[in-house]
Amino acid sequence: MSETLANGHDKKNEGPIFTTHSIYLKDLSFEAPHAPQIFHEEWKPKIDFDLQMASQVLSESEGLYEVVLHVTVGAKLGEKEQEKPAFVIDIQQAGAFTIKNIPEAALKEVLATTCPTMLFPFAREAVSNLATRGGFPQLILPPINFEAMYAHHLAQASANATKETKEETATA
Repeated sequence: MSETLANGHDKKNEGPIFTTHSIYLKDLSFEAPHAPQIFHEEWKPKIDFDLQMASQVLSESEGLYEVVLHVTVGAKLGEKEQEKPAFVIDIQQAGAFTIKNIPEAALKEVLATTCPTMLFPFAREAVSNLATRGGFPQLILPPINFEAMYAHHLAQASANATKETKEETATA
């Protein structure tokens, strides 16, 4: 006989579970190394953007995972030798999620797409607020399609695996 959970669902036949526990700012840094002199320069910035993602298991038995987006945005003014940083923003936006009852491949996809899609608007808002609070014009990061990034990553991994297999076959 199967066990019935408090919510009335049968434990053996429980469907996929996805729950957001918390979304939080894990780390934050704002630097304007040339303020206030930089405010007198013409505002034609070169924007550098870097995005890294990481995930870790917090509790395997509970299906609890942490996903962290590490966003670094820098604005530089000037040309070549005269180039200097206007500001650098470094943010680690994180979330804790329960993800259960899904296959391993689907779990990897959820951690790489669904969770970052939920976190990125918070990071975008923080970047915009920090830039304006630092005395600079508003900086709005464009939306990111994490599903397309994940598909690209899978395609690259597949192409690399195929290339390695061909190289091994050729040397054998």
